[in-house]
Amino acid sequence: MKLLALESSGLVASAAIVDDDVLIAEYTTDFKKTHSQTLLPMIDEIVRMTDTDLNSIDAIAVSAGPGSFTGLRIGAATAKGLCLALNKPIIAVPTLDALVYGVGPTEKLVVPIMDARRNQVYTKLNDVSTAMDMHELIAELNKIGREVVFLGDGVPVYRDQIEAELKVSHSYAPAHLNRQRAASLGALALTLEPMNADGFAPEYLRKSQAEREREEKENNTGNVR
Repeated sequence: MKLLALESSGLVASAAIVDDDVLIAEYTTDFKKTHSQTLLPMIDEIVRMTDTDLNSIDAIAVSAGPGSFTGLRIGAATAKGLCLALNKPIIAVPTLDALVYGVGPTEKLVVPIMDARRNQVYTKLNDVSTAMDMHELIAELNKIGREVVFLGDGVPVYRDQIEAELKVSHSYAPAHLNRQRAASLGALALTLEPMNADGFAPEYLRKSQAEREREEKENNTGNVR
């Protein structure tokens, strides 16, 4: 199966073409530009450089969340638009699963952490993707007692807290493994079932910051009354 894979769930923007077990091309950036500026030009570049006819793609894989609300929406809209234009199915890949998949087999406990603000992270623990307080995550890891490998954009945000509170042996994934990559997403997508693009929607796990602020404002207004 030949896939176009798109990753835009966090700060990283990444696009790749994967053909069975061969990575044909990958374009990844972790720079301060919006995904609306980067994703389509990246797709255009890897398609042009590899002389790929998008009609030869069997499906389009996209990060399904959790992650940045804006990033996930841009990725979803881009993937669905291409799928509908090319009459191709979509493969929804859980963001945290793809992060862990990139590390490969290990006896250590691989713990992805994506910064969700307010001392919250998106993580995958005991095969469950969830949003949780970083203090609670560290306490749970201390209870489990296994050696941990951390990765994700939450690492630089919470590294001091990890060093201060985590009692078990731990390390951090190296640069080529510690962020989302379309290549890892595409490789994992090959093990998943395609679906009709019309039925795809990202999984956010939490309400957006705008929604939370609106609810807080409404609650405060109600309390005043």
